[in-house]
Amino acid sequence: MGAERAAALNSLPAFSNEPYRDFSLPENREAARRAYEHVRAQFGREYQISIGGERFATGQKLQSRNPSRPAEVVGIHHKATPELARRAVESAHAFFPTWGRVPAEERVEKLLRAAAILRERKLEFDAWLVAEAGKTWPEAEADVSEAIDFCEYYAREMLRLSGPQPLLQLPGEKDTMVYLPLGAGVIIPPWNFPLAILTGMTTAALVTGNTVVIKPSSDTPTIAAKFVQVLADAGFPQRSFTLLVGSGAEVGDVLVQHPKTRFIAFTGSKAVGLRINELAAKPQPGQIWIKRVVAEMGGKDAIIVDREANLDSAVEGVVVSAFGYQGQKCSACSRAIVDEAIYDEFLARLQKKVEGIKVGPADDPDNYMGPVINEGARRNILEYIEIGKREGRLIVGGEPADGEGYFIRPTVIADVPPEARIFQEEIFGPVLAVTKARNFDEALELANRSEYGLTGAVYTENREKIERAANEFFVGNLYINRKCTGAMVGAHPFGGFNMSGTDSKAGGPDYLLLFLQAKSIAEKL
Repeated sequence: MGAERAAALNSLPAFSNEPYRDFSLPENREAARRAYEHVRAQFGREYQISIGGERFATGQKLQSRNPSRPAEVVGIHHKATPELARRAVESAHAFFPTWGRVPAEERVEKLLRAAAILRERKLEFDAWLVAEAGKTWPEAEADVSEAIDFCEYYAREMLRLSGPQPLLQLPGEKDTMVYLPLGAGVIIPPWNFPLAILTGMTTAALVTGNTVVIKPSSDTPTIAAKFVQVLADAGFPQRSFTLLVGSGAEVGDVLVQHPKTRFIAFTGSKAVGLRINELAAKPQPGQIWIKRVVAEMGGKDAIIVDREANLDSAVEGVVVSAFGYQGQKCSACSRAIVDEAIYDEFLARLQKKVEGIKVGPADDPDNYMGPVINEGARRNILEYIEIGKREGRLIVGGEPADGEGYFIRPTVIADVPPEARIFQEEIFGPVLAVTKARNFDEALELANRSEYGLTGAVYTENREKIERAANEFFVGNLYINRKCTGAMVGAHPFGGFNMSGTDSKAGGPDYLLLFLQAKSIAEKL
């Protein structure tokens, strides 16, 4: 490593989270409007498949649409065939030895350039998220900021892991341990954080020296196409990554099962995550490794509101956690478990707060909630609401909202028993089940009565109860007296227990190790 490069990397400031833009300010609203018009002018463009720098037009096309205005086509993408999927893995596998030997410092430099590009084009990426994913401006800003954070954080982590690791030195030996990349991997990001999670999983794999094939969600492929152009502009070789648009049924299984696929990083539903894990576990002819699966799956996250809580703070936290991004977060609060002593007062305040939520097109900064992602999601959510009406007591919402998009009113269903489907099953929409608990003991028991274990929160001013929650509330990410969404890179390593996944702890000091393998070397002196 050159002296100038070493000095620059060694002088990197400590990691800090990317700040958010405030869209209540008129100047930021005007900048957002201009960015959206710039992006809107690009609607309907066609995107081909590129493998190792070679472009392919299959003629089978996927249209991504604006969920706020489904008549608008955001992007047209050529869909990969199984043969192209196999070719993509072969290409990534062939380039891996070259990319894996690139010094870590060079890979880090490219990742820092990617962060700078995203920061420079932040409002533009905000606008793509508003248009294709239906995120409101504050939600889009948080998504892009998290993507930048992943780049900055993982760059610094790679510098740490690329250096000498502390080991006991036996007499007469030189004992070392180095971290090696795994190989060619498959990245399968979700549509709900189509930039942040895509960026986090992809850059973690690339900066550690692996090559990747990215299969984005069919709902948000344009955002993925814009992101891989950032990788190219930052200097990542075109053969180090491939974007492969296509259905999971047609190309997803091919990518996962290919004998040269070394690892799969996935974020999505429980059903798909379990299928990937099952397919990856079965060795294929010619396969010489056990495939590694990094999976973040679903959640049925609960917020406990204790009788000793600050009630206004608890109501605010539940509302933001339940209805931010239309409840389409694996970390979203879908169960509020409330002490019977304050139950009625909590519901009264909650109802008033939720009734004031404005729903409409995501590009209008005045709307707190935008659309759900597609018609299938809207239909499924509305079916769950009908189930919930039979299982509990509807107090607000429960129907579609006006407009041409996939809009649903924020819905609260009270008096929900713990055996109810809306208490147990992930809905992934703006539906909150509220359940009464006799005391804190029962509240904890109800919170843990789930096959999931991703996030949770507790509102209480009682220190003993806080300590009990820390020990007994079985989730990967627990929050005290704050919302259960909005994990921050570096501060809240993210990943869950049980059917919520492999507890990967994205954005934490352990995450890059999932894309590396340790080699111990003992030399007799």
